[in-house]
Amino acid sequence: MDIPSIDSGPIWLSLQLAGVTVGLLLVFATPVAWWLAHTRSRFRVVVEAVVALPLVLPPTVLGFYLLILLGPNGWVGGPVQALTGSVLSFSFTGLVFASMLYSLPFVVQPLHSAFESVGKIPMETAQSLGASRLDAFFTVISPLARRGYLTAIVLGFAHTLGEFGVVLMVGGNIPGKTKVISIEIYDRVEVMEYAQAHILSAGLLLFSFFVLVMVYTVNRRLPVQVT
Repeated sequence: MDIPSIDSGPIWLSLQLAGVTVGLLLVFATPVAWWLAHTRSRFRVVVEAVVALPLVLPPTVLGFYLLILLGPNGWVGGPVQALTGSVLSFSFTGLVFASMLYSLPFVVQPLHSAFESVGKIPMETAQSLGASRLDAFFTVISPLARRGYLTAIVLGFAHTLGEFGVVLMVGGNIPGKTKVISIEIYDRVEVMEYAQAHILSAGLLLFSFFVLVMVYTVNRRLPVQVT
């Protein structure tokens, strides 16, 4: 029995997209999650709603508005094209931007919960001993919140790896540039190449299952920091 040939291009592109997206999201989501965990601002509810919006919004709707936003005439795509000459829509950079928005709640919410569990006392104690606020965050708060960071990284990576509607709307289906694994599966099904679709789908299924098992296992073993 011949093993169906699989194009590895979409797989590597998906891994690259997920890695870059999660890395950038950690930089952006950490201060947002910390602010949400400790602020008393009346705008907290609004920010929480914006962060959680991708959880309830259809991916095609989000992808449509992102396509307009990142297009040559969009509020973001227009100035970027004028400055750099590059078009964000139907590009890898555009996919990263869209993926960051789509996976935002999967990174912010675990960090938010972790920072709430840690509380303010460790930060205040470290500052009282002479540490700067930034130093206290990286040397005291971050290690205490490692459970949240691990969950955020794993869930953000897995969610980005499996997204379909947003990347199809924003990136299209350009081989070697924006064609990720979920779009490759869709293409295989369209031409009735079910053997290739089975292999790719089974790979994503096993990966997602492994991710969930790892998250639950780690969350059971790591102690919960409560103050």
